[in-house]
Amino acid sequence: MSMTIPPGWYPDPQAPHTERWWDGTVWTAHSRAAQAGAAAQGPAQPYGPGQSSGPPQPHTVPMRQAGATGTRGGGNRRLIALSVTGVVLVAAVAGGAVLLGRDDGGSAPEATPSSSAGPTAATDDPQDPESSDGPSPGASEDATVLEDQLNGITLAIPDGWVRANSSLEEGATIYTDDTYDCPAGGSSLCRHARVSSVAANVPSADTTAKTLAEQDVAETAEAVYGEDRLGGRPHGGIESHTVLESQNYAVAGKAGYLVRWRVVTGEGTGGYVQTIAFPSPAGTGALMVVRFAFDAAPSAPGLEVMDQIAAGIRPVKDATGGGVGSSIGPG
Repeated sequence: MSMTIPPGWYPDPQAPHTERWWDGTVWTAHSRAAQAGAAAQGPAQPYGPGQSSGPPQPHTVPMRQAGATGTRGGGNRRLIALSVTGVVLVAAVAGGAVLLGRDDGGSAPEATPSSSAGPTAATDDPQDPESSDGPSPGASEDATVLEDQLNGITLAIPDGWVRANSSLEEGATIYTDDTYDCPAGGSSLCRHARVSSVAANVPSADTTAKTLAEQDVAETAEAVYGEDRLGGRPHGGIESHTVLESQNYAVAGKAGYLVRWRVVTGEGTGGYVQTIAFPSPAGTGALMVVRFAFDAAPSAPGLEVMDQIAAGIRPVKDATGGGVGSSIGPG
């Protein structure tokens, strides 16, 4: 009998000290640092939102080896007898299930495939920071759309972009497929552009979309062009920035706020960083952010692509309404 694991944050099977969101069916792209008290539980004690620990995982108790207390021949005979008995019991149970499953007309119902009982570890190389730690896109998934079920939105995936599968990424992320040597050296995994959909860490209940966007754009700039999560400075750090836009913005049918910076870095061309903060369409009304980071290099996507992705944000399962990115008033 299968057991459905409820949606929640669980230990990431590919990233120690990290938790990943399980939506009840598959792993999503959302990850976060392990919360206090969670690491001690380990993968065998997953927990969901609002719980300190989850139900204990099923386990098996090893049977005593046949023949351990008797002669070798006697143990073999008992093992054979047990095996035969087990086969008979399985056949009897299967036959009873078929008879019980038949309708009044005598026909048996069609079998339905069973779903996964819970989170399972991926088989990619855990030493590769770019290896997948979530499910690969299935045949039914739209290759041109990233669905962020946690926050209730979709992002259009431009040509030449891919879904991010790295455990180093926060939230649901898309980025340009090609990588290049970072301007300040030390890594060959810099990318010309990326966009992430993230559940916001709101400092207080009275935080507005404007306040959140102004705070988040500074943090995003530092994470991409300043000091990254691994303590490196792939672009030589940030030397200065200019605020290009700061205005109200309608996105996914919600009134939000947009802030865009031009960042000058110690090495390389610098880039453009943008945050749009708005209430999640998922039903909770909690503020979320969509983060943009585009290099200013000629080989990087232009700002028109940034605008197109912002304008294409839609609520999940809404292919026609909402998501119109436009100014709705003065900043």
